[in-house]
Amino acid sequence: MLQQLVNGLILGSVYALLALGYTMVYGIIKLINFAHGDIYMIGAFMGYYLINILKFNFFLSLILAMIGTAILGVVIEFLAYRPLRNSTRIAALITAIGVSFLLEYGMIFFVGANTRSFPQVIKTVRFNLGPISISNIQLLILGISIFLMVALQFIVQKTKMGKAMRAVSVDSDAAQLMGINVNRTISFTFALGSALAGAAGVLIALYYNSLEPLMGMTPGIKSFVAAVLGGIGIIPGAALGGFVIGLLETFATALGLSDFRDAIVYAILIVILLIRPAGILGKNVKEKV
Repeated sequence: MLQQLVNGLILGSVYALLALGYTMVYGIIKLINFAHGDIYMIGAFMGYYLINILKFNFFLSLILAMIGTAILGVVIEFLAYRPLRNSTRIAALITAIGVSFLLEYGMIFFVGANTRSFPQVIKTVRFNLGPISISNIQLLILGISIFLMVALQFIVQKTKMGKAMRAVSVDSDAAQLMGINVNRTISFTFALGSALAGAAGVLIALYYNSLEPLMGMTPGIKSFVAAVLGGIGIIPGAALGGFVIGLLETFATALGLSDFRDAIVYAILIVILLIRPAGILGKNVKEKV
């Protein structure tokens, strides 16, 4: 059980990084960005080509993949979502699904649908701590994930742009009247969330030693479930939800329910929506009609 707990925390840290992107975008413009999982896939491919073709080391490739996915997130927001900002919610949601398919099948067109092996640039070393066996790759993934989550929390709580993000999420019109550039703040939010997704893509490709153009579909949906579970729009809630989903999935596999682990995650979503729609850390807010 201790071993499964460790494995669940490693997987959950990646889900947490993805869920943070969902929750930030929803918190600021009330959009569920279903293309977020595919930005995670693009990040994995960026890392693959930077390491395999350009022969960069892992850490430089990780940083460049984060920068590349941040730029991609800003471009998607500018071209696809900004023109629909004042339209209906359903129009923006359908556009997000369309962008998701565009990224997936665009990558299939350009690089093919085959599964590739991610270059193992870091030699695996295993550490045995009593009943627990953990590798340096797992420790690296957990360490980088926690560092990025702490850095995000610092940016949101302690910086001027973070204060602008929080103001826009509460009331974008009032924030604009106070001199905050709403468009720039929203673009920064997309860049931040996309960079985290790109980092998650590189880390998970290194962990599983494989990547393919449709790899972002299932993790993307599970990360959305994690964001809802923790309280969508709440950053600590998204991180908590990611770890919970990772632990649930790992323990389901350990109990011999690996064929049903996805169903268990979606069942959790249904239960949460029925019992506590605001999520674990969310608060029920009454709206005047």
